[in-house]
Amino acid sequence: MTAVKYIRNVQNFSKSKSAGERPWLGLDGLILALICACFIIIVNGSGDNENDENDRESDYEMSDALGAKRRKLRKIIASLPSAFIIFILGVILAIIRGPNVVKTFKFGPSSIEFIKISKKSWKDGFIKGTIPQLPLSILNSVIAVCKLSTDLFPEKDVSATSVSVTVGLMNIIGCWFGAMPSCHGAGGLAGQYKFGGRSGGCVALLGVAKLVLGLVLGTSLVKVLQQFPVGVLGVLLLFAGIELAMCSRDMNSKEESFVMLVCTTVSLVGSSAALGFLCGIVVHLLLRVRKLGNGQSCTSIV
Repeated sequence: MTAVKYIRNVQNFSKSKSAGERPWLGLDGLILALICACFIIIVNGSGDNENDENDRESDYEMSDALGAKRRKLRKIIASLPSAFIIFILGVILAIIRGPNVVKTFKFGPSSIEFIKISKKSWKDGFIKGTIPQLPLSILNSVIAVCKLSTDLFPEKDVSATSVSVTVGLMNIIGCWFGAMPSCHGAGGLAGQYKFGGRSGGCVALLGVAKLVLGLVLGTSLVKVLQQFPVGVLGVLLLFAGIELAMCSRDMNSKEESFVMLVCTTVSLVGSSAALGFLCGIVVHLLLRVRKLGNGQSCTSIV
């Protein structure tokens, strides 16, 4: 839903509101967003299954020279880093939209300050930040990440404990230096997988790139990102969300699908992941109670 809003409407991030419909033309128009979406579909397709089918079709086409050329062209297209290309395009458009940004570049890292957090800030942060965010963080940063990792990389062993500890360490250390709250996030994992990041080396390279940019440009980079086309950003978020949603295709029963749909519907309509999570748990427990009423044992239910 958020990705679609980013594509369709002009965003006022300072007020967290939409500022009218996005125009069709321009450096941040709907046509640009649609072109980026079409490019991603052509390069990445719908997923691995489609690529496997294309490979099987190509085996039959290898009998002639035309088939060999088609297979080679498909491999070249599939190997293109679509997300990186679109990101570079967005940066170029951001510089074109705000040419004065380049003139204000200051090379070198920004100054780092140690923040003293008062007791009142701890209290307000815990009540207004931690408690409301806790259900979403547990769902998206721990449970969903572990489940998605198991689905995408079944040979890897990912524990909820290790994920929880790393998320906690990131925030405990970062808050003393004014860092924004951060987590692993199932959406980020799905997006990296969708756009070709299938190994730990990809994440390491991403981290190195961020460190280099931070040390070289510092806060000057923020001025460029402020001009980044939001419609293009919405397209990237949209396909990351689609990849994340497609992971629910492995549900084996109507009961699992029913709980998932209830949780999703309540979350979207009520604009609250915590409420959707709570309703999903309640529905799941009610279905278990119903099975008990039908005479099934507790062991078979679990």
